[in-house]
Parts: sequence; C-alpha cells; structure tokens
Amino acid sequence: MIWESKPISELCILAIDCVNKTAPVVDYVTPYKMIRTTNVGGGFIDLNTVRYVEEETFIKWTRRSKPEYGDVIFSREAPVGNVGRFTSNDKNVFLGQRLFHYRPDPALLDWKYLAYILQSDAIQGYVHGIAFGATVPHIKVDDAENLKIPCPPIDVQLKIGNILSAYDDLIENNQKRIKLLEETAKITYEEWFVRCKFPDYKNTPIDSETKLPKGWDIWNLNDVVTIKHGYAYKGEFFREEETSKVLLTPGNFKIGGGLKLNKVKYYDETAENPKEYILKLHDLLVTMTDLSKEADTLGYPLLVPESSKTFLHNQRLGKVLPVDKNFFPKYFYYMLFQDQSYRGFVVGSSSGATVKHTSPSKILSFKPKLPSRENGLIQKFDEYARPIFENINNLLKQIQLLNESRNILLPRLMTGMIDIEQVELPVNLLERLQKNN
Repeated sequence: MIWESKPISELCILAIDCVNKTAPVVDYVTPYKMIRTTNVGGGFIDLNTVRYVEEETFIKWTRRSKPEYGDVIFSREAPVGNVGRFTSNDKNVFLGQRLFHYRPDPALLDWKYLAYILQSDAIQGYVHGIAFGATVPHIKVDDAENLKIPCPPIDVQLKIGNILSAYDDLIENNQKRIKLLEETAKITYEEWFVRCKFPDYKNTPIDSETKLPKGWDIWNLNDVVTIKHGYAYKGEFFREEETSKVLLTPGNFKIGGGLKLNKVKYYDETAENPKEYILKLHDLLVTMTDLSKEADTLGYPLLVPESSKTFLHNQRLGKVLPVDKNFFPKYFYYMLFQDQSYRGFVVGSSSGATVKHTSPSKILSFKPKLPSRENGLIQKFDEYARPIFENINNLLKQIQLLNESRNILLPRLMTGMIDIEQVELPVNLLERLQKNN
C-alpha cells in the first residue's frame, strides 16, 4: 500500500532545532536536566543519565521550546537518525545540541506513528544517505524540518502507533523494574560495605588500629581477581547489517554500570572467532576506554545477558576472572566496581586528555576496605544478590523478545503488508510464551 508523502513540518505544531551551543553544565544534581544524543535511541529517551544545569541556563536554552509528553526527538548528528518518544511529564527537561524537536498536530499526525515511521528502514536509509561530513556525518536543520514521511489516514496512524507502542510500553516497564532491582542491590551493598551496617554490626567491635570492624582489612584486588584483555577483532569484518555476533564495546556500558544495546556493532558470520573470547551468561566485564570528557563510563561494569546473539569480548574491555575458582562472588564484584571510592580512583588514575584510558594493573591497584574472605559477609551478599540478577536477566530476555517482535512488525505495518487487525498484541505474546515455557 502506498500512502502520500508529506513534509513533517506541515503536519506539526512545532518542528524546531535545539539551541546549537554547548550549555554550561554542573557536576551536581539540580531540577534542570539536559538530554543529549546519547540519551535518545531505539524509540526511547533515557532520563536516568542526563546532565544537569542551573535554572538560569535552563531558561536561556528553552527560549525556543522544551519537550512535553507526546513529542518526538530526532538526532541530526552523533549519530544521525536516533529517535525517541518523550513519555515523561517532567517540565524541567531541555534538549542539548544536535537534537531536533517535533510536536505533531494530533489532527494530522499521531506522535507514536511519527516515532516509528522515523525508525523505518526507508526513512533511516534516506537520512543516512543525505548525511554529510567526513568525521561526523550530520544532516541540515532544513532536512530535518522538511523530511517527507508516508502519511496514511489518521485512524490508520493511530492503530499502527498503538500497536507498536504497546511493545515499547512493556519494554519501558521492564526497564523500570530492572532499575528498581538494581537499586535494591545497590542500597544493600552500600548499607553493608560502605556504611558498615551489615547484619549484626552492632555486636561487631571496631579494631583500635585499623578503625574498621573486626575481621575487616584493606584488600589487594589482584590477590582475588585478574582482568583479561579482549580480542582485537578486525575492522574489515565489522558489519552494519544484523548478524548473530555482537561485538561489545565501551559504548554498550551504561553510566553507573550495566548494559545498553540500543546501538551495537555486528561481526561477520564467517570471520575468525577465537572460542576463548566468546562471552557467556553473566560474565563480568569492565570498560577501560571512554571517549567522553567526563569519563562517563570508565571502569564501570556490566554482566553479559542471556541472548539469542553471541556476544564477543572486544578489545578495551576487561573480563574479570577469579584467582581462586572456589572464590568468585561476581555479583559482589559487580557492585564493588560501581562503588564511588573505586570510581574516583579509576578516573583519577586514568590517562589521556581527550580519550580516557585505564588498564588492568591500574584497576587492580585499587585497595578497598572489606571483610575478610573467612568472615563470610561477601558470600552472604552474593547469595542475596544472585536471585535479583537472575530476575533482571529474565526481564532482559523479555525485552529482547519484545524488541525483535516489534522490529519485525514495524516495516510490515509501515508498508501495509499485513492486516492491522490481525496483529498479536505483546501482552498476549508474553502470556503465550510463558505458558509454553
């Protein structure tokens, strides 16, 4: 089915570029949040890893517009073509550089439909085709404003938007549940190992020399773990098109720790692939390179999820391994590598002016104050955290399934290849799969 194409600007109340000037940010939390191109992608906008500014800056940078629930955000650069639905009611958010702001006229254009048509193969192919710039490809403001999209009747737009957003709403709900589970583990870790309010702490005396609870000491990390470098996979085998092999990179680490897969690198199916660099469920990795000025993710960890894809251990990522195979509390280490003391040490000892680097030797020279192995508290925390991360893994599996189903549906719905009325809703899909399992 072929629908008439129209410029987006004719279908919107607002189609405007951001203020193309770097906003002065602060290194502490304020009510005023700036989203960047890295916060936008896959139909979502991540408000958990924003930059903060003072009120005066916020007022200056929102003189053109500020996003509202039901708007769509599009990146013109770094990278081109990322799309996100603004689903928050937060009134204190503004757009950083290189982001374009659409507010559809609801009588002419459904905002959900707009978000998905912008992610379609046809539109993505077009914007990457017109992008220019040798170092950082980008598109002009006029191109974003006058981009033509297929425009079916509004009732068809609403049906398509509601079907696809049902998948994304479930994904977003799972992401919120994952965040709550991660926060539960983090709060318990900090209570036990930072504030020293572990079980029975009131009955544990303080050592007069170390000023630590009895049975605690200063650890040498290299006595208990090693960090293995990744493999230098060959650039000639990198693929833009999807394959079964995913190269994990520093870009797959979330600020604060954890995995993000909104942008991945694929590797050729037939290329050489050493078995020792194929990652397994809940392998623990840390990133040793960061391209941002603030070293946003340097040294942070992730746990490899269960997936239909094969994850590959790429260079500049370190795989954490035990010195003694009988003692490897990986969920404890995952939290330790998010500890603020560790984080400060890694950033402070990093090298490089533009690109920040650390190394296994630098990471392992961090000396945390922890209970002894014989104390048993670390093992107790690891046992407590294990079901939390197993639950997170199950939610990630659901997210992967929902993403795959949505991505199969998107091009078919946008081209009228399938009957809208015959599409299985994601809630029914998950219920059916749970019964089969």
